[in-house]
Amino acid sequence: MVSAPEPRWIVRLRPIEGRTVDALLRLPFALDVWEREGGALVVSTDNSTLQQIEQRKLAHVQRICLTADYVRWGRVRDPEDQ
Repeated sequence: MVSAPEPRWIVRLRPIEGRTVDALLRLPFALDVWEREGGALVVSTDNSTLQQIEQRKLAHVQRICLTADYVRWGRVRDPEDQ
C-alpha cells in the first residue's frame, strides 16, 4: 500500500541568532524557496522537514498555510479563471 504524500506547508524561515539567510539556503533539506525577504525565506516544504529544522533549532519556523490551500486561493482569485 502506498501512503499519501505528506502535505506541504508554506512557511517563513528566520535564521536563529548568529545565523544568516545564506546559511538557511545551504541547509541539507528539500526547501522550495518562493521568496527571499530581508531577514527570512518563504519556502514550501513538508512537515517532516519542518520538524527537523525546529528540533535542531536551525531556524524559527512560522507556518503560513498549506501549499495546496495557497494554490487553490490563487486559482480562485486569478482573473483568467473567471
